Amino acid sequence: MVQIDLIYRGQLLCEAVHVPSGATVSTDAPLDNGGRATSFSPTDLVATALGSCMLTIVGKVAERAGIPMDGARASVTKSMQHEPVRRIAKLAVRLEIPGVPPARRASLERAALTCPVHQSLLHEIEIPVEFIWS
Repeated sequence: MVQIDLIYRGQLLCEAVHVPSGATVSTDAPLDNGGRATSFSPTDLVATALGSCMLTIVGKVAERAGIPMDGARASVTKSMQHEPVRRIAKLAVRLEIPGVPPARRASLERAALTCPVHQSLLHEIEIPVEFIWS
Protein backbone atom coordinates (compact mmCIF):
# COMPACT_ATOMS: atom_id res chain seq x y z
CA MET A 1 0.00 0.00 0.00
CA VAL A 2 1.30 3.46 -0.92
CA GLN A 3 0.00 6.78 0.36
CA ILE A 4 -0.25 9.87 -1.83
CA ASP A 5 -1.14 13.12 -0.02
CA LEU A 6 -2.66 15.97 -2.01
CA ILE A 7 -3.33 19.60 -1.28
CA TYR A 8 -5.38 22.10 -3.25
CA ARG A 9 -3.29 25.24 -3.85
CA GLY A 10 -6.06 27.35 -5.38
CA GLN A 11 -6.78 28.40 -8.97
CA LEU A 12 -7.27 24.73 -9.97
CA LEU A 13 -3.71 23.81 -8.92
CA CYS A 14 -3.00 20.73 -6.81
CA GLU A 15 0.19 19.31 -5.38
CA ALA A 16 0.66 15.59 -4.73
CA VAL A 17 3.30 14.09 -2.45
CA HIS A 18 4.41 10.49 -2.76
CA VAL A 19 4.73 9.87 0.98
CA PRO A 20 7.36 7.09 0.91
CA SER A 21 9.84 9.14 -1.15
CA GLY A 22 8.73 12.73 -0.65
CA ALA A 23 8.64 13.24 -4.43
CA THR A 24 6.07 15.78 -5.60
CA VAL A 25 4.09 16.47 -8.73
CA SER A 26 1.79 19.38 -9.46
CA THR A 27 -1.35 19.43 -11.57
CA ASP A 28 -3.32 22.16 -13.28
CA ALA A 29 -6.58 22.00 -15.17
CA PRO A 30 -6.19 22.13 -18.96
CA LEU A 31 -7.03 25.27 -20.93
CA ASP A 32 -10.24 23.76 -22.29
CA ASN A 33 -11.45 23.10 -18.75
CA GLY A 34 -10.76 26.46 -17.14
CA GLY A 35 -7.14 25.96 -16.14
CA ARG A 36 -3.92 27.57 -17.26
CA ALA A 37 -2.21 24.32 -18.33
CA THR A 38 0.93 25.17 -16.35
CA SER A 39 1.53 21.51 -15.53
CA PHE A 40 0.15 18.04 -16.09
CA SER A 41 -3.62 17.78 -15.83
CA PRO A 42 -4.99 14.86 -13.79
CA THR A 43 -5.90 13.06 -17.03
CA ASP A 44 -2.40 13.77 -18.39
CA LEU A 45 -1.12 11.81 -15.41
CA VAL A 46 -3.30 8.86 -16.44
CA ALA A 47 -1.64 8.94 -19.87
CA THR A 48 1.76 9.26 -18.19
CA ALA A 49 0.98 6.34 -15.89
CA LEU A 50 0.02 4.16 -18.85
CA GLY A 51 3.20 4.89 -20.81
CA SER A 52 5.53 4.55 -17.85
CA CYS A 53 3.82 1.37 -16.64
CA MET A 54 4.15 -0.22 -20.09
CA LEU A 55 7.84 0.69 -20.30
CA THR A 56 8.46 -0.53 -16.74
CA ILE A 57 6.79 -3.91 -17.24
CA VAL A 58 8.46 -4.40 -20.64
CA GLY A 59 11.75 -3.49 -18.95
CA LYS A 60 11.21 -6.10 -16.24
CA VAL A 61 10.48 -8.84 -18.77
CA ALA A 62 13.39 -7.77 -20.98
CA GLU A 63 15.78 -7.65 -18.03
CA ARG A 64 14.87 -11.20 -16.97
CA ALA A 65 15.42 -12.40 -20.56
CA GLY A 66 18.72 -10.54 -20.94
CA ILE A 67 17.31 -8.23 -23.62
CA PRO A 68 18.82 -4.73 -23.52
CA MET A 69 16.26 -1.91 -23.33
CA ASP A 70 18.65 1.01 -23.79
CA GLY A 71 16.93 3.77 -25.72
CA ALA A 72 13.39 2.42 -25.35
CA ARG A 73 10.79 5.18 -25.47
CA ALA A 74 7.06 5.65 -25.18
CA SER A 75 4.72 8.36 -26.38
CA VAL A 76 1.07 8.59 -25.37
CA THR A 77 -1.42 10.85 -27.10
CA LYS A 78 -4.53 11.53 -25.02
CA SER A 79 -7.89 12.45 -26.55
CA MET A 80 -10.81 13.65 -24.45
CA GLN A 81 -14.53 13.39 -25.08
CA HIS A 82 -16.96 15.96 -23.73
CA GLU A 83 -20.36 14.29 -24.16
CA PRO A 84 -22.20 12.74 -22.45
CA VAL A 85 -19.53 13.30 -19.78
CA ARG A 86 -16.00 14.65 -19.90
CA ARG A 87 -13.58 11.72 -19.80
CA ILE A 88 -10.59 10.20 -21.56
CA ALA A 89 -11.78 8.71 -24.85
CA LYS A 90 -8.49 7.47 -26.30
CA LEU A 91 -4.90 6.88 -25.25
CA ALA A 92 -2.82 6.14 -28.34
CA VAL A 93 0.48 4.57 -27.32
CA ARG A 94 3.63 4.32 -29.39
CA LEU A 95 6.42 2.16 -27.95
CA GLU A 96 9.84 2.31 -29.61
CA ILE A 97 12.11 -0.51 -28.52
CA PRO A 98 15.39 -0.79 -30.41
CA GLY A 99 17.51 -3.85 -30.90
CA VAL A 100 15.05 -6.61 -29.99
CA PRO A 101 15.30 -9.75 -32.15
CA PRO A 102 11.98 -10.71 -33.83
CA ALA A 103 11.73 -13.95 -31.83
CA ARG A 104 11.71 -12.00 -28.53
CA ARG A 105 9.13 -9.33 -29.46
CA ALA A 106 5.89 -11.20 -28.70
CA SER A 107 6.69 -11.59 -25.00
CA LEU A 108 7.47 -7.88 -24.71
CA GLU A 109 4.26 -6.91 -26.52
CA ARG A 110 2.28 -9.18 -24.20
CA ALA A 111 3.98 -7.58 -21.18
CA ALA A 112 3.08 -4.07 -22.36
CA LEU A 113 -0.55 -4.97 -23.00
CA THR A 114 -0.95 -6.58 -19.58
CA CYS A 115 0.66 -3.85 -17.48
CA PRO A 116 -1.36 -2.98 -14.35
CA VAL A 117 -2.40 0.47 -15.56
CA HIS A 118 -3.64 -0.86 -18.91
CA GLN A 119 -5.59 -3.54 -17.05
CA SER A 120 -7.10 -0.93 -14.71
CA LEU A 121 -8.53 1.41 -17.35
CA LEU A 122 -12.13 1.34 -18.53
CA HIS A 123 -12.76 -0.85 -21.55
CA GLU A 124 -14.55 2.14 -23.10
CA ILE A 125 -11.21 3.93 -23.45
CA GLU A 126 -9.70 3.15 -26.84
CA ILE A 127 -6.04 2.15 -26.38
CA PRO A 128 -4.32 1.45 -29.67
CA VAL A 129 -0.70 0.42 -29.17
CA GLU A 130 1.92 0.69 -31.90
CA PHE A 131 5.21 -1.14 -31.46
CA ILE A 132 8.24 0.21 -33.32
CA TRP A 133 11.13 -2.26 -33.31
CA SER A 134 13.86 0.04 -34.64
